[in-house]
Amino acid sequence: MGLEFVDPLLRVTSPTREILRCINMDLLCVQDEAESRPTMSSVLLMLGRGSLALPVPTESLFYIKRCVKLSNEPQSSVNGVTNTKISPR
Repeated sequence: MGLEFVDPLLRVTSPTREILRCINMDLLCVQDEAESRPTMSSVLLMLGRGSLALPVPTESLFYIKRCVKLSNEPQSSVNGVTNTKISPR
């Protein structure tokens, strides 16, 4: 739901709906494609009007790429000659 990332004090003092709305706006502002991000005037409009419906953010390419890199499948070079095992330091 997203609230596990929110400061516990903020969860007590702010309505859950507003917290989730801010998280949604945050995710919209960091979309991978610049044209998918809202303009600053749109952000101000979203902040000022709680009744305005927000678009659903797309899944981040960072998240998708990270999941692929963390897979257990062996990674090969483009020419297929070498085989590199990816592991954390």
